[in-house]
Amino acid sequence: MSLNTRIILAASIVLATFLALTGLALDHAFRDSARTAREERLQGQLYLLIAAAEVDDTGRIEMPEALQEARFGQPGSGLFATIIDGRGKKRWHSKSALNVALPTAVPLTAGKSAFSEVTGISGTDFFVYRMGVDWSEGKQKYAFTFSVAENLSAFHAQLDRYRSSLWGWLGAMALLLLLAQAFLLRWGLRPLRDVAQEIQAIEAGEKEQLGGKYPSELSALTENLNGLLQRERGQMRRYRDALGDLAHSLKTPLAVMRGALSNPSQESATLAATVAEEAEKMQHIVDYQLQRAATAGPASPLAAPLPLRPVAEKIMTSLGKVYHDRNIRMQLYIEPGMNFRGDRGDLMELLGNLLDNACKWCKTRVELHACMEAGQLTLTVEDDGPGIPAQEAERILQRGVRADQSTPGQGIGLAVAASIVQAYEGNIRISTSPLGGASVTVRIP
Repeated sequence: MSLNTRIILAASIVLATFLALTGLALDHAFRDSARTAREERLQGQLYLLIAAAEVDDTGRIEMPEALQEARFGQPGSGLFATIIDGRGKKRWHSKSALNVALPTAVPLTAGKSAFSEVTGISGTDFFVYRMGVDWSEGKQKYAFTFSVAENLSAFHAQLDRYRSSLWGWLGAMALLLLLAQAFLLRWGLRPLRDVAQEIQAIEAGEKEQLGGKYPSELSALTENLNGLLQRERGQMRRYRDALGDLAHSLKTPLAVMRGALSNPSQESATLAATVAEEAEKMQHIVDYQLQRAATAGPASPLAAPLPLRPVAEKIMTSLGKVYHDRNIRMQLYIEPGMNFRGDRGDLMELLGNLLDNACKWCKTRVELHACMEAGQLTLTVEDDGPGIPAQEAERILQRGVRADQSTPGQGIGLAVAASIVQAYEGNIRISTSPLGGASVTVRIP
């Protein structure tokens, strides 16, 4: 599928979705508005009905023959009124309600009103507005519930007319917009088709690089493509060098394993220990290379900054569960508004390795400090452990090196942290912490 077809298809789907959602929103808004208008009209008619009512000393309701709303006196008009007492007994109904199966009326307490859409006994839908009234006549007080109901057929007919007009106009607009966007996309994507033709010429050996005049939005792309073509051979050479580094790193452990396996006099326990040790070294090497390959590097300047505190708190909470039996007191000292411009995974990997290393070696305290210094994000992880000798500071950042081999661990944590910092063009330094242990400081532009 061509890019032009993809964009037209995607834009058509987006346009259709937008118009459909717009139509649904307008339909919903119109229905709500029409429903509210019906409610207000029924409320006004109910007030007129209450104003026209008279109650004698015995509690009997008297209504005038001709009400202000003429439809109450017209059978089949679609507008009905009933009055019931506090026990639910019907005391009056309009002439329009004769032989009409209205919804069952429910008494309401005085001052309460309710508007609802209900279904009558015969299955017909009605809008019903009810209000409870306490009528005082002399020393007597009578409870009544006035109800006004309207058949929904006129309401549905109004909705149908509106929807027919709405979707007709939206359909016509959609057709015109689809035709316009097809023309504009074909005209706007012409430079991309020219680039594709030039690339085909390069593949056929007819040209060495892109040379056409392109819009400013594509000029950077074509320049980068030309640079990519020039760097292609150098990139392939770097790939070969990387594979050679990995192969060279694995050569020594493999040679040791081969020598151990070729010695028939070696005991099985010693052989197994040797193979296990060398296999672990190989696993360390592979893990380290994979961790380095996964580093995303600095984010685009337009990317949203990543808040630092939530990530640090999440990592400390996880490490607190891992080292819960040691009662380590971990503290955060992060200035408000501190952000990291980069990949979230890189930040979690960096802080995770530094804090895990500190928790592994500390006695009871680990601290993380974060601030901005000279335009650089400065992260410092400190602990109160035995510390790292100055002569070991550089060596310990190398792959698989640990100052104390008796402590379990892969030995690649600080090396991975150093690789991530290097990818972000920063630096990492190991020194002595005021707490008495190690202090690892990372500075990232």
